[in-house]
Amino acid sequence: MRKWTGIGLVTAVVVLGLGLAACGQSKTTAKPKQDLNLPATAALDTIDLAKATGYGQTGNVFESFYRLGKDGKVAPGLADSAKVSADQKTWTFHIRDNAKWSNGDPITAQDFVYSWRRTLTPATKSTYTYLFSGIKGADKIIAGKADPDTIGIHAKNRRTVVIQLDKPMAYFKILMAYPLFAPQNQKVVDKYGKKYATKSQYMVYSGPFKIQGWKGTGNTWSFVKNNQYWDHKVVKLQKINYQVVANPQTGLGLYQNKKLDFAQLSNEQVKNYKNNAAFKEYPYSIMIHLKYNFKDTDATKRKQLSNQNLRQAIALSLNRAELTKKVLGDGSVTPTGFVTSGLAKNPKTGQDFATEQAVKNTTTYNPQLAKQKWAAAQKQLGTKTVTLSILAGNDDPMASTVTQYLKGQLEKTLPGFKLNIQNVPAQVAQQRSQNGDFDIYLSHWGADFNDPISFMQIPVSSNSLNYGKWSNKTYDNLIQRAQNQDAANPERRWEDMVQAAKLINKTQSFTPLYQADYAYLQRTNVKGIIHNTAGTQWSYKYAYIK
Repeated sequence: MRKWTGIGLVTAVVVLGLGLAACGQSKTTAKPKQDLNLPATAALDTIDLAKATGYGQTGNVFESFYRLGKDGKVAPGLADSAKVSADQKTWTFHIRDNAKWSNGDPITAQDFVYSWRRTLTPATKSTYTYLFSGIKGADKIIAGKADPDTIGIHAKNRRTVVIQLDKPMAYFKILMAYPLFAPQNQKVVDKYGKKYATKSQYMVYSGPFKIQGWKGTGNTWSFVKNNQYWDHKVVKLQKINYQVVANPQTGLGLYQNKKLDFAQLSNEQVKNYKNNAAFKEYPYSIMIHLKYNFKDTDATKRKQLSNQNLRQAIALSLNRAELTKKVLGDGSVTPTGFVTSGLAKNPKTGQDFATEQAVKNTTTYNPQLAKQKWAAAQKQLGTKTVTLSILAGNDDPMASTVTQYLKGQLEKTLPGFKLNIQNVPAQVAQQRSQNGDFDIYLSHWGADFNDPISFMQIPVSSNSLNYGKWSNKTYDNLIQRAQNQDAANPERRWEDMVQAAKLINKTQSFTPLYQADYAYLQRTNVKGIIHNTAGTQWSYKYAYIK
């Protein structure tokens, strides 16, 4: 799912295109034109699936063995059958005979093999290589100790792909619905060379739509129906026009002028439109949280951020109920820990992971205890004052609201604590966070699939997305155990992850703020959109205008 960069979220939102009555038939009702105009909060950063930072939109143009269907369930994709061995370590997929690229080339088993090897090649600089962990040979490749060609995938014949795993993976089937694992066409990559994926015409597509008019930069592009797609007969939309909409007020204006069928609302707008018939809320498995820089280049700040009492004081100073209900007011949810609610349930009891990860006095508002922790931190640090900066990407309208709230709460509750705000363009924030150029980072993470490990992998010491470089051997061992020796035992694996999540809560190595829920106005004649809380959030395969 998009790899969520900073707090901004590339949200695909939908325009009404009305068909005109045919000449001489003015009294008959014309069928509406099957075009949508979709605003996005930020431009596409890349259309190279090996380099993408998320697939919130592009899951509509790239497809893997499966695709994500309704309610987060696996739906048919490029494979028409799959078999798994008795030990759950060998999967065999058969590619549909009518699976074709948008240029008419057949999609073959070798296209999957090539794709995985290309993504894992260091020169590609993929940010998602860690998701291959568990597939045979992947960990050594990711660590730079093996060649990408050794990854456990091979083409048995033109239409058959065989994948070998190091151990059973409870979430492997749903993982294979993620566009990261989709095929890539080597012939096209070689043909365009350095031009590949720099413009929409230098790319081929395997999904229900193909991209037009994307030039590598710019605020407009389109998805058009891919008539070579294996299931193209069910695709009703002919075109989706995207444009970057800078702020909710602009989006609302376009909606009111009937140029949008779907507009994301700010917290202020939610208050005005909550009772509107067109009002809708879409939940996300996205946790907005604070990342602390444990390798801050400033030695004083590094010492301060590494102080557990200070981090706990920050966490306890925040009234998350007030933040979600009064400040945001958009349906966002107060968290119990780093993993979102509604993502996964205990395989034995059915209890939500979010309930089991809770630890007393970690994500609750307790200003009295916060002051005690602050006093302890001041004593340990040998100072009465601490000044830190918070970095945030300003592509999300909530970023400024949230950072101002944090500043107010922390400076009021913790005398001597000062928080400076650095709201910068999203791409700048992302680059700075990757480079470790921050004290505290207002970040977020969205699950790629419905399993706690999608969150729990991020804080592992070796994960490149662990921008703050937090490192804890106990935590690493718990996740390693969940992914290896306990991988085939659902109950033990679950307990490993619960203990790891509790450790994050206790140490506040990451401080969760709220679980995102986004509010919209959506016209009632836009039908068939599939929205999921994790993975490819928006699917337009079955969407249409009534």
